[in-house]
Amino acid sequence: MINKIDTPIVEAFWQELRDKAAEIVEKEPMMRALLDEVILNCMSIEQGIAKIVASKLQHELLSKSTVFQICIQAFNDSPKIIEDAIYDMRAVCARDPASSSIIIPYLFLKGPQVLIAWRVAHWLWTSGRTELARFFQSIISEVYSVDIHPAAKIGHGVMLDHATGLVVGETAVIADRVSILQDVTLGGTGKESGDRHPKIGRGVMIGAGAKILGNIKVGEGAKIGAGSVVLKDVEPHTTVAGVPARQVGKPSIAMPSSAMDQGIDIQTGYCPESCGIICSKRI
Repeated sequence: MINKIDTPIVEAFWQELRDKAAEIVEKEPMMRALLDEVILNCMSIEQGIAKIVASKLQHELLSKSTVFQICIQAFNDSPKIIEDAIYDMRAVCARDPASSSIIIPYLFLKGPQVLIAWRVAHWLWTSGRTELARFFQSIISEVYSVDIHPAAKIGHGVMLDHATGLVVGETAVIADRVSILQDVTLGGTGKESGDRHPKIGRGVMIGAGAKILGNIKVGEGAKIGAGSVVLKDVEPHTTVAGVPARQVGKPSIAMPSSAMDQGIDIQTGYCPESCGIICSKRI
């Protein structure tokens, strides 16, 4: 049985989604089967999302109907999963110029789908069903080429842009409103046990290919340049880049995740070619 979530956030998103789906069917009838299956013929967004996850994660040893029922169990027990998924999809539309409507992240983008599937795996993990959570994780990794441990902690309004190649370790924490591009690793150093993975603050933007290793903190509003290797704490509202990463400037806005500006914000007083420490040299 599906317990429909009727909060204003959910109802507004679902109605907007249905209106957009009906509009698309009018101009592109060949999309009708897909839109009927996961939107127009569904009683609720919970049913639609569960159908999408089930169609992606069905496995020869875990049937489509079983995955669907697991999703519904998760949504019924933890309605916040649906609200967080909506925040994630809204974030994509706000930050990605290629996502002109909510239909795009709902149907076609890997990042939001990965996060929804991970949230179900995380619910399994926190419910004590750790073996099934690990099975979910392994299927997600095979299907999406994204490996997020079900014990990790992830906030809402998170954007995984492209997502392919993302690795997030067991004790990693990602706060709200973070943006992460493809091929990023939030991993351990290989020498530690226990709490050994990065903690990413609110509003952080992590560029493509960055590696953040160890139990270190990336402060609120920081920016990590593409291809950087971060091995120590990053102060809030600073930009770091390089191998190993060094401070090279400060983001121009408080929450760089919102702007998705891939520049590294070099400012007067910072020398990326030298020691990375504030000095008197002008650039």
